[in-house]
Amino acid sequence: MTVTGATDAAGVTDAAEGAGAAAPAPVRQDAVRPESGPQDAVRPQSGRQEPGRPGPGRLGPESLGAALGERATFVQFSTAFCQPCRATRRILAEVAAMVPGVAHVEIDAEERLGLVRALGVTRTPTVLVLGADGGIVRRAAGQPRRADVIAALGRAL
Repeated sequence: MTVTGATDAAGVTDAAEGAGAAAPAPVRQDAVRPESGPQDAVRPQSGRQEPGRPGPGRLGPESLGAALGERATFVQFSTAFCQPCRATRRILAEVAAMVPGVAHVEIDAEERLGLVRALGVTRTPTVLVLGADGGIVRRAAGQPRRADVIAALGRAL
């Protein structure tokens, strides 16, 4: 079987096979998006608060079931069989222990479905970084890297 073709500026070959069979469509490198990781998921939280529901803007001790840290709080949504949740718990606890006034609150997503829905949590682990006033400063889905946690905490302090 012979393949003939020309290469364009993006390095994509326009090939035609000698037997008349259709060649698979080439993939242009400029059309390929890199996979996103936990560091790409760290983003500011925005949204509208519905009356009577804990809004995405601020969380307090009554909605979390635990006291906020004096300076910042890590809120982690987990499930019992989530393997990345265990590693995330360890990272958040270590960073919280390094910085005075920072608390780590872990919430079982299965037990707190109302809060999970109100905050739009769709996977575990999901981590919210709250400022001293309970305002959501950063949000990440998936297991974060320690450097990303420290950077997000820096924005909250």
